[in-house]
Amino acid sequence: MILLHDTRCVDRLPKSLGNGRKRLAMAAKKQKKKSAGKPVKPVVEIKNLTVRYDRVILRKLSWRIEKGQQWVLLGSNGSGKTTLLMAMAGYVTPTRGEVIAGQEDIAWSELRKHIGVVSASVAQRIDPEETVFEVILSGKEAMINHWGKIPRDLRKATKKVLRKVEAEHLRKRPWGVLSQGERQRVLVGRALMCKAKLLILDEPCAGLDPVAREGFLEFINRLASRKRGAPTLVFVTHHVEEIIPAITHAALLADGEFVAAGPAEEVLKTSKLRDTFGSEVRLRNSHGRYRLRVDS
Repeated sequence: MILLHDTRCVDRLPKSLGNGRKRLAMAAKKQKKKSAGKPVKPVVEIKNLTVRYDRVILRKLSWRIEKGQQWVLLGSNGSGKTTLLMAMAGYVTPTRGEVIAGQEDIAWSELRKHIGVVSASVAQRIDPEETVFEVILSGKEAMINHWGKIPRDLRKATKKVLRKVEAEHLRKRPWGVLSQGERQRVLVGRALMCKAKLLILDEPCAGLDPVAREGFLEFINRLASRKRGAPTLVFVTHHVEEIIPAITHAALLADGEFVAAGPAEEVLKTSKLRDTFGSEVRLRNSHGRYRLRVDS
């Protein structure tokens, strides 16, 4: 059988086919052009999202995240970053607007099973006696702490995730004795257990010393750069120094509204970061890593 969408298959056909070979080549090109024009389905899409308590926290945000994109979400303290990601994951109910995970009609309460979140609020609720193996497998149903019998297929899936997050050597270790860097890596594994459409890392380097921070960032960069099985990321931070080379897109948030969102090379500009942080700052890029200087 010839797959017309792959012109290489046609190229390998014998030249003795003559006009038949030419017709197949033309058909392959037409089919490839047709498929290229199809709209890309978003991994997650936010439409006119507003969250209000005693004041407006997020105001009419729209954001489209597509497969293959790796995002950083930048903003100062109090800009609304955490509220945004919690709304995306179904932990905060919006006042108006919607969050769509892929093309599926998913109930708001079920979003957390499709969007993985690594945050301090999750880490604080894990039993210190829970083993790394149990912490990761608990992510399958987006629950905290595991209890009951472990089915064979779930045990197998957990071992696979342990390898993916490079934590096989920690599988029997209790949560309470892990270093902060090890905990963050395990939480990434927990978030991946539900085969999340999107992986949100909420300021994952908080509390890490400089060496541990670089080690964790290198790990995330390897994970995001995988040719197969790389998750779609939203890396939430207020430090540009934490933007890894694998990041392709950036969103800047200030006072509950986007300053800019799009390809990283277009968004990460000094002028836009000044608007984001409300201060005179200067952005530098050296060897794929960013630095931000505050002008006095």
